[in-house]
Amino acid sequence: MKTISFRKSDQTPEWHLVDATDQTLGRLASQVATVLRGKHKPTFTPHEDLGDHVIVINASKVRLTGNKLKDKMYRHHTGFIGGIKEISAEKLMEKDPTRLITFAVTGMLPKTKLGRAMAKKLRVYADGNHQHQSQKPVAMTLTK
Repeated sequence: MKTISFRKSDQTPEWHLVDATDQTLGRLASQVATVLRGKHKPTFTPHEDLGDHVIVINASKVRLTGNKLKDKMYRHHTGFIGGIKEISAEKLMEKDPTRLITFAVTGMLPKTKLGRAMAKKLRVYADGNHQHQSQKPVAMTLTK
């Protein structure tokens, strides 16, 4: 038997719609990252971007368990001396809830050019409105 290696041109990506209302952030992010990566398909190829597009709506209604809203900190460095910046999950949720889901999902993707290409197929919206009706997204059910 020969092993078949699939290419990006061999398949057409699907569009999935995920409602983040009352979903736990980590479980939501891991399942979305699996679909972006393409691991849910039998044609999964590690070195090709064969994943699907994912639209996440109602990002402002995602749930964090325990004291994570107050205790979880997101840090980045500006590049200048003493330029470390940090923001709590609670303040980030107030400021821009879409970034909370984006950070969680991109952290679960490969840290390569391929991972960055996969991350571009993620669209996150704070409310229930999105402009991708013409792509006919299929509602994706998440396991709790």
